[in-house]
Amino acid sequence: MGTLFGFHLAGTCDVTVLDRNASLLEEIAARGLSVNDAPPRTVRIARSPAELFGSSVLFLFVKAVDTLRALRPFAGQLNPSMPIVSLQNGIGNEDAIKTALGGAVPVVLGITTESSLTVGAGRVRSSKEGNTILGSGGAAPETSRRVATLLSESGLQASVVYDIRPHLWGKLVANASINALSALLDCDVGKILAIPDASRLARELAGEAAACARALRVNLTFADPWVYVTEVIAVGADYKSSMAFDLESGNPTEIDHINGAVVAAGRRAGVATPYNEAMVRLIKAKERLRAGA
Repeated sequence: MGTLFGFHLAGTCDVTVLDRNASLLEEIAARGLSVNDAPPRTVRIARSPAELFGSSVLFLFVKAVDTLRALRPFAGQLNPSMPIVSLQNGIGNEDAIKTALGGAVPVVLGITTESSLTVGAGRVRSSKEGNTILGSGGAAPETSRRVATLLSESGLQASVVYDIRPHLWGKLVANASINALSALLDCDVGKILAIPDASRLARELAGEAAACARALRVNLTFADPWVYVTEVIAVGADYKSSMAFDLESGNPTEIDHINGAVVAAGRRAGVATPYNEAMVRLIKAKERLRAGA
């Protein structure tokens, strides 16, 4: 996702990419970023967080499990007015960002239906259509609008809403029903609808997450969570979930920030979430098996 957004932004902005993978940075420095075999665009690379301290906007594309670790080197070093933009999965990224940087940091939260698959260093294949919705996580409304304008001018669809929570929870409903299942079945997300047992389980997972949102008085943007989930699946039907790639590569998954977040919300709201809890336990068991191997 960093490659996808970095490529688009590089058409209108000066973009600098920071990653902990030194060999990836060298490839990007030499060849730039490219999406769907488009001519590559040149970006700068940063080998340390200090090289980003003077940035105007900081986009965060690390996994939710890495938010604190990624941002701690920036604490006390950034312009207090510089927005941090999070399009990450799960619930709780706003709290993690503010814990790392301080409570007054202007955070712009959002969701995106853009999808991408890495096909090489600095190269991704992406769906042709997607939309990004932004809202305030502490940033002033004009800051969210400024970020949306940056994305729009780069060729991406972007808009701003007054209350981002319904959209964050909508994304959580979809992720909770799709990501862990795709990972455990090791399949493209479109296969979930084709397998009756998987489809039924995904529907139960979505229902639990939506029930938690309603209990917490979050007005979701859709009436039927399962209809919404099937629409999300249709957009990325030919891709595995990011959690599937995490399991495959041995990286920590975002299960605690997705299905685990549903379970935690259910406990606060008094909503039973047995299907989501089962997903958490299964993914954690899989992680432990991989670690042992």
